[in-house]
Amino acid sequence: MILSSSGIDYLFRWGHFLFGVAWIGLLYYFNFVQTEYFKEAEASAKADALQKLAPRALWWFRWAALFTFLTGFGLLGFKGPASNLYTYTAALLGTLMFLNVWLIIWPNQKKVIAGAEDAARAGAKAGLASRTNTLFSAPMLFFMGASTHLPAGSTPDGGYTLAAGASSTALVAAVLIVLALEANAIWGRTGPITTVNGVIGSSLVLTLLLYFVLQFL
Repeated sequence: MILSSSGIDYLFRWGHFLFGVAWIGLLYYFNFVQTEYFKEAEASAKADALQKLAPRALWWFRWAALFTFLTGFGLLGFKGPASNLYTYTAALLGTLMFLNVWLIIWPNQKKVIAGAEDAARAGAKAGLASRTNTLFSAPMLFFMGASTHLPAGSTPDGGYTLAAGASSTALVAAVLIVLALEANAIWGRTGPITTVNGVIGSSLVLTLLLYFVLQFL
Protein backbone atom coordinates (compact mmCIF):
# COMPACT_ATOMS: atom_id res chain seq x y z
CA MET A 1 0.00 0.00 0.00
CA ILE A 2 1.42 3.37 -1.03
CA LEU A 3 1.26 6.02 1.65
CA SER A 4 -0.75 9.12 0.86
CA SER A 5 0.76 12.58 1.15
CA SER A 6 -0.95 13.01 4.52
CA GLY A 7 0.45 9.66 5.66
CA ILE A 8 4.01 10.67 4.76
CA ASP A 9 3.43 14.04 6.44
CA TYR A 10 2.36 12.24 9.60
CA LEU A 11 5.41 9.95 9.54
CA PHE A 12 7.66 13.01 9.38
CA ARG A 13 5.69 14.61 12.22
CA TRP A 14 5.91 11.45 14.35
CA GLY A 15 9.63 11.14 13.67
CA HIS A 16 10.12 14.82 14.47
CA PHE A 17 8.44 14.36 17.86
CA LEU A 18 10.28 11.10 18.59
CA PHE A 19 13.76 12.38 17.80
CA GLY A 20 12.95 15.74 19.38
CA VAL A 21 12.01 14.13 22.69
CA ALA A 22 15.35 12.28 22.71
CA TRP A 23 17.30 15.42 21.79
CA ILE A 24 15.70 17.87 24.19
CA GLY A 25 15.58 15.27 26.96
CA LEU A 26 19.35 14.79 26.69
CA LEU A 27 19.87 18.55 26.45
CA TYR A 28 18.08 18.96 29.77
CA TYR A 29 20.00 16.01 31.23
CA PHE A 30 23.33 17.65 30.35
CA ASN A 31 22.31 21.07 31.67
CA PHE A 32 20.24 20.20 34.72
CA VAL A 33 21.81 16.91 35.88
CA GLN A 34 25.28 16.10 34.53
CA THR A 35 26.75 19.60 34.69
CA GLU A 36 25.54 20.09 38.25
CA TYR A 37 26.85 16.66 39.24
CA PHE A 38 30.29 17.42 37.78
CA LYS A 39 30.49 20.52 39.99
CA GLU A 40 30.25 18.34 43.12
CA ALA A 41 31.76 15.01 42.04
CA GLU A 42 35.14 13.80 43.21
CA ALA A 43 37.86 13.98 40.56
CA SER A 44 37.96 10.21 40.03
CA ALA A 45 34.18 9.92 39.66
CA LYS A 46 34.06 12.86 37.27
CA ALA A 47 36.90 11.41 35.16
CA ASP A 48 35.16 8.03 34.99
CA ALA A 49 31.84 9.59 33.93
CA LEU A 50 33.61 11.77 31.38
CA GLN A 51 35.20 8.74 29.73
CA LYS A 52 32.38 6.20 29.98
CA LEU A 53 29.08 8.07 30.34
CA ALA A 54 29.48 11.35 28.44
CA PRO A 55 30.51 9.81 25.08
CA ARG A 56 27.44 7.54 25.08
CA ALA A 57 25.10 10.39 25.95
CA LEU A 58 26.72 12.67 23.37
CA TRP A 59 26.32 10.02 20.67
CA TRP A 60 22.55 9.83 21.18
CA PHE A 61 22.42 13.61 21.65
CA ARG A 62 24.03 14.62 18.36
CA TRP A 63 22.26 12.04 16.19
CA ALA A 64 18.89 12.83 17.76
CA ALA A 65 19.58 16.49 16.91
CA LEU A 66 20.39 15.60 13.30
CA PHE A 67 17.27 13.51 12.75
CA THR A 68 15.08 16.08 14.52
CA PHE A 69 16.41 18.66 12.09
CA LEU A 70 15.95 16.44 9.02
CA THR A 71 12.38 15.44 9.90
CA GLY A 72 11.56 19.06 10.68
CA PHE A 73 12.94 20.12 7.31
CA GLY A 74 10.77 17.46 5.70
CA LEU A 75 7.73 18.74 7.57
CA LEU A 76 8.29 22.25 6.25
CA GLY A 77 8.21 20.84 2.74
CA PHE A 78 4.89 19.09 3.35
CA LYS A 79 3.29 22.00 5.20
CA GLY A 80 4.09 24.42 2.38
CA PRO A 81 1.43 27.16 2.24
CA ALA A 82 0.06 26.05 5.64
CA SER A 83 3.25 27.20 7.33
CA ASN A 84 2.99 30.46 9.26
CA LEU A 85 5.19 32.80 11.24
CA TYR A 86 5.15 30.56 14.30
CA THR A 87 6.38 27.64 12.20
CA TYR A 88 9.31 29.60 10.87
CA THR A 89 10.21 31.05 14.26
CA ALA A 90 10.39 27.53 15.69
CA ALA A 91 12.38 26.41 12.64
CA LEU A 92 14.90 29.25 13.04
CA LEU A 93 15.47 28.43 16.70
CA GLY A 94 15.66 24.70 16.03
CA THR A 95 18.12 25.15 13.16
CA LEU A 96 20.44 27.27 15.29
CA MET A 97 20.23 24.69 18.07
CA PHE A 98 21.12 21.92 15.61
CA LEU A 99 24.09 23.90 14.28
CA ASN A 100 25.26 24.58 17.83
CA VAL A 101 25.29 20.84 18.53
CA TRP A 102 27.33 19.85 15.50
CA LEU A 103 29.56 22.90 15.04
CA ILE A 104 30.25 23.97 18.64
CA ILE A 105 29.17 21.50 21.32
CA TRP A 106 30.36 18.21 19.80
CA PRO A 107 33.75 19.44 18.44
CA ASN A 108 34.61 21.02 21.78
CA GLN A 109 33.33 18.12 23.87
CA LYS A 110 35.63 15.82 21.90
CA LYS A 111 38.56 17.91 23.12
CA VAL A 112 37.32 17.72 26.70
CA ILE A 113 36.95 13.94 26.58
CA ALA A 114 40.38 13.55 24.96
CA GLY A 115 41.99 15.78 27.60
CA ALA A 116 43.36 18.19 25.00
CA GLU A 117 45.60 21.09 26.01
CA ASP A 118 42.79 23.56 25.57
CA ALA A 119 40.18 21.31 27.21
CA ALA A 120 39.14 23.95 29.74
CA ARG A 121 38.55 26.54 27.04
CA ALA A 122 36.76 23.99 24.86
CA GLY A 123 34.54 22.97 27.76
CA ALA A 124 33.56 26.57 28.37
CA LYS A 125 32.65 27.06 24.69
CA ALA A 126 30.61 23.87 24.63
CA GLY A 127 28.92 24.84 27.88
CA LEU A 128 27.89 28.26 26.59
CA ALA A 129 26.44 26.78 23.40
CA SER A 130 24.61 24.13 25.42
CA ARG A 131 23.19 26.77 27.77
CA THR A 132 22.09 28.79 24.73
CA ASN A 133 20.30 25.76 23.32
CA THR A 134 18.52 25.38 26.65
CA LEU A 135 17.63 29.09 26.45
CA PHE A 136 16.18 28.56 22.95
CA SER A 137 14.31 25.37 23.84
CA ALA A 138 11.21 26.85 25.53
CA PRO A 139 10.41 29.39 22.78
CA MET A 140 11.19 26.79 20.10
CA LEU A 141 8.70 24.34 21.62
CA PHE A 142 6.18 27.13 22.24
CA PHE A 143 6.15 28.29 18.62
CA MET A 144 6.18 24.73 17.30
CA GLY A 145 2.91 24.15 19.15
CA ALA A 146 1.60 27.61 18.35
CA SER A 147 1.98 26.96 14.61
CA THR A 148 -1.14 24.78 14.70
CA HIS A 149 -2.87 25.70 17.96
CA LEU A 150 -2.77 29.51 18.14
CA PRO A 151 -4.57 31.85 15.74
CA ALA A 152 -2.49 33.12 12.85
CA GLY A 153 -3.18 35.44 9.95
CA SER A 154 -5.40 33.87 7.30
CA THR A 155 -6.03 34.28 3.60
CA PRO A 156 -9.52 34.46 2.03
CA ASP A 157 -9.30 30.80 0.97
CA GLY A 158 -8.64 29.66 4.54
CA GLY A 159 -4.86 29.26 4.33
CA TYR A 160 -2.30 30.89 6.57
CA THR A 161 -0.26 33.95 5.78
CA LEU A 162 3.49 33.80 6.27
CA ALA A 163 3.56 36.72 8.68
CA ALA A 164 0.61 35.61 10.82
CA GLY A 165 -0.44 39.23 11.09
CA ALA A 166 2.93 40.50 12.36
CA SER A 167 4.44 43.69 11.00
CA SER A 168 7.73 43.69 9.10
CA THR A 169 9.22 45.58 12.06
CA ALA A 170 8.19 42.77 14.40
CA LEU A 171 9.68 40.15 12.10
CA VAL A 172 13.01 41.95 11.89
CA ALA A 173 13.09 42.58 15.65
CA ALA A 174 12.40 38.92 16.49
CA VAL A 175 15.10 37.66 14.12
CA LEU A 176 17.63 40.19 15.44
CA ILE A 177 16.95 39.15 19.05
CA VAL A 178 17.53 35.49 18.20
CA LEU A 179 20.66 36.20 16.14
CA ALA A 180 22.10 38.43 18.89
CA LEU A 181 21.69 35.60 21.40
CA GLU A 182 23.29 33.18 18.94
CA ALA A 183 26.21 35.57 18.46
CA ASN A 184 26.64 35.54 22.23
CA ALA A 185 26.72 31.73 22.10
CA ILE A 186 29.71 31.96 19.76
CA TRP A 187 31.66 34.91 21.15
CA GLY A 188 30.04 35.96 24.42
CA ARG A 189 29.55 34.83 28.02
CA THR A 190 26.98 32.82 29.91
CA GLY A 191 25.80 35.73 32.07
CA PRO A 192 22.37 35.09 33.61
CA ILE A 193 22.11 31.65 31.95
CA THR A 194 25.03 30.29 34.00
CA THR A 195 22.80 28.72 36.64
CA VAL A 196 19.96 26.24 36.17
CA ASN A 197 17.39 28.67 37.59
CA GLY A 198 18.86 31.46 35.48
CA VAL A 199 18.61 29.60 32.17
CA ILE A 200 15.10 28.32 32.90
CA GLY A 201 13.88 31.80 33.84
CA SER A 202 15.64 33.40 30.86
CA SER A 203 14.12 30.83 28.50
CA LEU A 204 10.61 31.62 29.72
CA VAL A 205 11.26 35.36 29.46
CA LEU A 206 12.57 34.93 25.91
CA THR A 207 9.41 33.00 25.00
CA LEU A 208 7.21 35.83 26.24
CA LEU A 209 9.41 38.49 24.64
CA LEU A 210 9.33 36.89 21.19
CA TYR A 211 5.58 36.27 21.42
CA PHE A 212 4.79 39.86 22.37
CA VAL A 213 7.18 41.24 19.73
CA LEU A 214 5.52 39.19 17.01
CA GLN A 215 1.99 39.91 18.19
CA PHE A 216 2.10 43.54 19.22
CA LEU A 217 5.12 45.39 17.79
